[in-house]
Amino acid sequence: MGSSRGVTTTLIFSPLATTFLVAIGLLLCQSNAQLTSTFYATTCPNVSGIVSTVIQQALQSDARIGASLIRLHFHDCFVQGCDGSILLTDNSTTNIQSEQNAAPNVNSARGFGVVDNIKTAVENACPGVVSCADILALAAEASVSLSGGPSWSVPLGRRDSRSANQGGANASIPAPFDNLSNLTSKFSAVGLNTNDLVALSGAHTFGRAQCRTFVNRLYNFSASGPDPTLTSSYVTTLQQTCPQNGNGAALANLDPTTPDAFDNNYFSNLQGNQGLLQSDQELFSANGAPVALVNAFSANQTAFFQSFAQSMVNMGNISPLTGSSGEIRRDCKIIN
Repeated sequence: MGSSRGVTTTLIFSPLATTFLVAIGLLLCQSNAQLTSTFYATTCPNVSGIVSTVIQQALQSDARIGASLIRLHFHDCFVQGCDGSILLTDNSTTNIQSEQNAAPNVNSARGFGVVDNIKTAVENACPGVVSCADILALAAEASVSLSGGPSWSVPLGRRDSRSANQGGANASIPAPFDNLSNLTSKFSAVGLNTNDLVALSGAHTFGRAQCRTFVNRLYNFSASGPDPTLTSSYVTTLQQTCPQNGNGAALANLDPTTPDAFDNNYFSNLQGNQGLLQSDQELFSANGAPVALVNAFSANQTAFFQSFAQSMVNMGNISPLTGSSGEIRRDCKIIN
């Protein structure tokens, strides 16, 4: 998926030949994914810097915004591909039923105002050139790198959809209550594998979750009470934040150790039975590939960062609209 792995050669005659072969490999990669990191090199060369500047400003007043922006990209890509459909609001005139009102997003997806600010800044520099779908992909990378995580070249060239899919959002987006089988199936449905599942789940190393997404684990989860895969001390702490029948919108840190930093502590938390969401702890609840990857990423932050960056590229390659498909929205909230 957008990777040139497997393109090898044993006949290298000169530095020029090497350059040529690398270029051919990149062309093969790009034609396969139809996206390229140099897509705006001449039409909007400063787009990455513009995106990063707006997010830096937003982070000064909202420590959560980086995690919120990467979640928007994630929830966009899992529904009819990375096409900016999550940004469309309800519109009876154009028959749009917004994905923002689907169960995984309603009253929880956020950061739309920052996306609008980015779009305004980009439009001022390069009118009608950069898609909202690409802005989400660039915002996800900037959010991670500005929070101490890896940086990567974002493949670009997506166009924006002229439709939303609320039903698809309800069905396709991984849920905090999903077991490992359901998680694996939802990732597989969009062409992502177990390594992608574990690596991308590592985005829960920063940000917050609402009590309603995990409170079921704290009280009557099983016959004996709380979810037995949570440590008792962690349960007690979370019960203080999320009392029974309390405010379901109250927030808890996804990573209790370094809640605003992008690092590999998420995986250490899973090893210590401190995965906040059921879908988190599921990765360490059975023998097999997920457990081995959790252990590997916990032991080696560099390995996690490398896998995360590649999996973000893989996810960003889910069914993009390219060429003459879709459009470049002038306003991310509405079709042209």
